[in-house]
Amino acid sequence: MGLSAIEFIHSRQLRKDVKPLAFKSGDTVRVLWRIKEGEKERTQAFEGVVICKTRGSLAATFTVRKVSYGVGVERIFPLHSPRYESIQVLSRGAVRRSRLYYLRKLSGKAARIEAIDESSSRKAAADKKA
Repeated sequence: MGLSAIEFIHSRQLRKDVKPLAFKSGDTVRVLWRIKEGEKERTQAFEGVVICKTRGSLAATFTVRKVSYGVGVERIFPLHSPRYESIQVLSRGAVRRSRLYYLRKLSGKAARIEAIDESSSRKAAADKKA
């Protein structure tokens, strides 16, 4: 059975370069977002911690939080939007929750998330195999 009309339109609008498991909650990411100002278009980076991801094929989103000049700023990005150039994962976070809304109440050093050292975890996995 073929795709319905709605499924066909959704499949055409999904980004092919997006890997859904490329990042998770707690990761520090840099989103390069294209901004149109008049006739010109430029790229602006938004760097922060992913505090939640919502599922859904075309409606999937992720929320990034950063603190700018002492003020917490959160931005919701559609995962399959054509407006961003790339999502770069800067560091992996060691968290046990999928929603990190508790970070909104924390400030300073308490709001830090412990980073996972990927090179040592890969080495440990290789040692277990041997």
